[in-house]
Amino acid sequence: MQEPPDNFPPALARTLEQFRLLEREDKMAALLSWSKKLEPLPERFAALDRAEFTVPECQTRVDIFPERMDDGSMHFYADVNARQSPTVAAVLAIVFAAVNDQPAAVTLALPADIVRQLMSDIGLGARESGLNAMIARLKRYAAAT
Repeated sequence: MQEPPDNFPPALARTLEQFRLLEREDKMAALLSWSKKLEPLPERFAALDRAEFTVPECQTRVDIFPERMDDGSMHFYADVNARQSPTVAAVLAIVFAAVNDQPAAVTLALPADIVRQLMSDIGLGARESGLNAMIARLKRYAAAT
């Protein structure tokens, strides 16, 4: 495994390493646990037109809302049915735990293969395109700052 960039979130590096060591069933259980950690969508986003926040590549409806804080850091929220799509909610919870309240550079430093690293050996290849699209959307939001 290559050395992560300086602005790579240490918590994410630890999580990726933990996932790399897990067997398939343990990885599935860890994803289910993470899916329950996704922060609820604040009420202030509920009335917004969802069209510009939806990730159309996902099989499941996912809306990602970026928020720039006064100090320049980013905070992301997502609206997704975690009971219906625990894998999607888990990936978002893992990534948000690493990038929320951090400078945009931290989001931009997410590895291109983060989804593959988290999902290897699970057999959810059909979801990979949508999950990668979510990460790409986060990076676009961060780059636009």
